[in-house]
Parts: sequence; structure tokens; C-alpha cells
Amino acid sequence: MTDSPLIIPHKRLSDQALRGLIEEFVTRHGTDGGWEASLDVNVAMVMGQLDRGEAFVAYDEASQTANIVPKEKVSP
Repeated sequence: MTDSPLIIPHKRLSDQALRGLIEEFVTRHGTDGGWEASLDVNVAMVMGQLDRGEAFVAYDEASQTANIVPKEKVSP
């Protein structure tokens, strides 16, 4: 068993599931993204990061939760 999260290709998620994950991420308390735009703009920004490979959807089996993580935090 591994301690590192499982990277899930975001294109494999349904549009509804991906949008829900991104919305939860951009509205999460304690997130200091400096994002003051509308929800739709913030969702589009994160979607762009996922599309460009600057961020990934990571699933943690231990906690059974998914998160969006920057490329730098994903170990090869």
C-alpha cells in the first residue's frame, strides 16, 4: 500500500463530478488562492490548470477523499 495519493485523470470524471470537486476546492474555507472573481471564473481557472497539467485530481485512499493539487506537490 502506498502513502501517495492516486492521480485521477480529470477527463475520466463526469462533468458534474468534476465541477462539484472544483467548486468545493475554490470555496473551501482556509484556501488562500486570492481568488476574488465569480465562482464560474474561478472554476474555469482551475479547469484550465487541470487541462494544462499544472494541477491534478488526487484521490487519497486512506481518507477516501479527492482533492486538487498543484503539479509541484505530485511526486513522480
